[in-house]
This record gives sequence, structure tokens and C-alpha cells, in this order.
Amino acid sequence: MEWVNAENVIAVGTFAVASSIAFGQWWYERMVPRRRRIGYRVQLDTAIGDDDGTGGGNTRLGLFDEADGMDEASVVLLRIENDGALSVSAGDYTSGGLHGMTATFDGREVHGVAVTVGPGSGALMSHFTPAHGLEYEGSSLRIPRVPLNKGEYFKLLVLLSGGTVGSKVTVSGGVQDGDVHPNESLTPDEKPPVFSRPARLTSMAFLVGIALLAGLIVTGGERPPPMGCATGSLEVTGSTAFAPVAEELAEAYMEQCPGSKITVAAHGSTTGLRELAERGAATKDGAPALVALSDGPAPEGQETGEAGEEGGAGGDGLAGTRLAVSVFTLLAHEDVPVRNLTLPDLRRIYAGEVTDWREVGADRSLPIVLVGRGAASGTRDVLQRRLLDGAFEPPASSRDCSRKDNPKASVIRCELDTTDQVIATVARVPGALGYSELRTTSTLEGVRRLSLDGRRPSLDGAGHDAYPYREIEYAYTYGRPPADSLAAGFLAFATRGPGQDVVRTHGHLPCGTPEGLRVCGAAD
Repeated sequence: MEWVNAENVIAVGTFAVASSIAFGQWWYERMVPRRRRIGYRVQLDTAIGDDDGTGGGNTRLGLFDEADGMDEASVVLLRIENDGALSVSAGDYTSGGLHGMTATFDGREVHGVAVTVGPGSGALMSHFTPAHGLEYEGSSLRIPRVPLNKGEYFKLLVLLSGGTVGSKVTVSGGVQDGDVHPNESLTPDEKPPVFSRPARLTSMAFLVGIALLAGLIVTGGERPPPMGCATGSLEVTGSTAFAPVAEELAEAYMEQCPGSKITVAAHGSTTGLRELAERGAATKDGAPALVALSDGPAPEGQETGEAGEEGGAGGDGLAGTRLAVSVFTLLAHEDVPVRNLTLPDLRRIYAGEVTDWREVGADRSLPIVLVGRGAASGTRDVLQRRLLDGAFEPPASSRDCSRKDNPKASVIRCELDTTDQVIATVARVPGALGYSELRTTSTLEGVRRLSLDGRRPSLDGAGHDAYPYREIEYAYTYGRPPADSLAAGFLAFATRGPGQDVVRTHGHLPCGTPEGLRVCGAAD
């Protein structure tokens, strides 16, 4: 059979191992309950007396030799640890007395105990007092109800007499939804291994399979470019909010398809659509090698039909391809004492009826400064269509976004060229209110994102919740591009396969995914 080759066999085997591991993890997480477990083990059991019956000859010097009752004496170092999946509180022990557990040393009598705890666990020492149940009698040592976080431990150094070194040592007791049990370790003072030997061997086999497959791929020689690659030059313009995505899409496409050159120069959605329409109308033979990105659909009358994934209707006019769902957000200066705005309050602000944050719930007076984009901005158009019920932003009244240059204006408002300028200005000007695409504010300081009607801006809910400030990103061409053109190849790349990963990485929901299809299809 043609598919039986080294690459496919290793790939199928690696997939089988990975599937087994994934299923095992799923089964363990869902079928095996999370339990409280206290483990114990003897780390040291040695004679300190002078009687060979304690397990072997030994020599004593100093205090060991002078102290009374040291004949047939021995010491045991007992480690007790929380090796379960949950923390253990004092109330989780099921013992009926003050103590939580009992250590028993068969055939030996307890004469004393010293307690040590691990680094950072000094607070545990307050539990090791007689008042908390620490006591010994005969061969038994009662251990208090010591709370232990996951992985926390303490040690008991017990002085014993009589009996035989190596005789049985047990710890009894109980905890709710768990048990007290003996455990083991590869070395005396280390915690038990996290993964068993079969798990480690399986992981090693998985790693070897991946290494072999990667080696075959790397040494398999130069491969032809994928099907659908086109050469030539293409310009991408339009939305500044989607420009970072377009730039990475262009780089990924050019790397995959040598001989192609794609340049991105974004100047705003309206400007890009206007340039595409003008150059398309002026082109006598075919269509310009130009794609215009737009936050939302083109104005009515410019578009001939939806392009879907293959292009729009033939003839003149613009044809749109739905790329992704973009989520936008309102931004406020970090000192603005408001976290949420209702749509009615937002519309009153942009209508100039509200000019101070105190009027919309702030606990102090702070003038509102509107930081917006120019008329060619698709992000501004989305604000006006989705949030302001079609109303325009008020005219600009300030050049520096700080002082009102038009004394007749009801509110300070300035206009900037790019989203980055808006974000930087909102972070600089106290009381500022602006807007941007959501992904651009993920790591910025000095600004905070506002909720709308109690709904927070989030890509995770873009497919199903009612957060209103979102829009579909379109890519427009002039008519349907030929199937073998660079424009058609670039659009196909952006809407399918690795292009979707690029779109999602930048914080957008690709229209080609099942969840994205529901939102993008509902835009009709």
C-alpha cells in the first residue's frame, strides 16, 4: 500500500501513543476522585545502645554513653507528608481524641520525640504541644491534628529503647475522603516520584517517535510549495485595527509561497474602500491587485455581492470576504472611578448631555474627555453603528486632547489617526474615554476596559453572548479575483488552514470556525 512508509508508520504510532496518554489522563481526571492522603515512611532506624541485639554492634561516646536508660536504645526518623491531591485541615482528621494519628513502634518503648518541619512551614510548630495532643506512652506516640497543605511535611525523631532495630513501625488514623498510608521514595529524603516507571517509559517512547518523525521531515529534501500558492504582488490597505493580523498573514503566506510579495499599508476602513473603488473603476483590464480591510460591511451601493470564501459576484463593484469577528472595547483612564456604562448613559455622553463622570456613577467630579478617531476610521464607524444607534460622535473641540479650543462645545473631544494614538492618549489624559479593538489593550498600562450593561469585553463570548461592541472584519476586492491570482490565494489562506491560527492568535474569532460561522452568518 502506498501509505505504508516510514513517515506514516511513525506518525500513526506516535498518534496512537498520544491518544492513549490523552485518554488515560481524561479517564483519571474524571473517574478517579481527588482524595486526601497522608503518607509516612521511615527515613532512619538505627541503634544507639551497646547491645548487639539492637541490630548490630556500635560505639558510643559522650552523652550517649553517660545517659541512663540508653541500653538497647535506638532512634527512628519518621517523615509524615501530605501526598494527596487536596489540603488536609485539622477538622479533616477522623480520630475521636485530641490527636489525629498514632505512631506505633512494635516491641519498643518511646522515651522522647523531637519535631522538625520543612522550609516555609514554621507555623506548623505551634500544633506540636501536649495541649494539641502530642504525647507518648509505651510503644505509642500520639500525633496532633496538624493541618498540611498539599506537599507539606514534618519529621519526628523518636528515641526508643528495647526491641529490635528495623521492627515494624506503623502510623494509624484517618482523614475524611482519604487515608493514611505508607509510601516510598527513590531516595531517603525526597518526595515520592510524581510519575511511575511505565509513565516515564511511555513519555520517552512518545519523545523518540516525535524525534524520528521530525528527522524524516527535516531530511526529506526540499518540497514544492503547497497547492494554491500564487506569485506576484498584492497590496493590503484599510482597517488599522486589523492591520497587525494582515501583516502576520502576509508574512506567513510569503514564507509558504516563494515568489509572492504582499505589502500592508492601513489608513482606515473608509479610506481603504474608497481607494479600492477608485482604482478598480480606473482599471480597464481586470481588477487592481488590492485588498481593502474593513471593520464591518462596505456602505450600501458599493458592494456587488458577498464573496464568501471564493470571491463575490462578477462585474464592477466591491466583493467582500468575511474574515473574523473582532471585539472592541471602551477605554478609560485608569483613574476614572467607573467600571461599567449602560448604553443609555454612553449615548448621553457622546450626545454632549453628560460631561462629568459623577453623572454616571462616579464618587467624585472628573470631567469627561472624549478621545476618538477620524471620520475614515472603521473602529469609529463600529462605535456609531453598534453603540450610538447610528448617531455620530460630536465634532472635535480640542487639538491636544486636554484643552477645549472651541468654547461653545459641550465636551472636550479630539481626533487621532491610529488606535495606538488613542490608547496612549487615554492613558495620558485624566478623565479620558476612548475605544479600540480588544486585543490591543491586553498588556497596556494606564487604561482600563469598561463593561457595557454589565457585560465585559471578551473574545470567549463573542460567539454567543450579548456583548454589543463587536463587528465582522471584511476583506474586499474589486469584483471576483481570478482563482489563480495572489488576491484569491491570500484570501483563501486567511480564511482556511494556518491563516485561522494567525487570526485567533491576535484575539479575533475566525469566521471559518464553527463558532465563527454562526456569528458571521448571522450578519446578513
